Amino acid sequence: MNYLLFTYPNCQKCDGLKSLLRTTELGGDEYNLTRREGKLKIQDYLRVIKRDDKGGIILPTLVIEEESEVLTVVNDQEELTDWLKSRG
Repeated sequence: MNYLLFTYPNCQKCDGLKSLLRTTELGGDEYNLTRREGKLKIQDYLRVIKRDDKGGIILPTLVIEEESEVLTVVNDQEELTDWLKSRG
């Protein structure tokens, strides 16, 4: 399993999720959405990314994949913890 983490600088929720990810066995990449690379990469995942009631992308956004198949998309530490527990 690999992840793609889409973040913004100076985002406490983003930092919290990054901190939790460091305690897992997951490996992956972080994409800063203020940079061109991040903006281009997130376009590949717009179909699965959660949005708020105004249509904005919820940050942080963590996409977990296995063999190019999206397993889950989570937006905070609690969602990631729950998902990891559900995997046994």
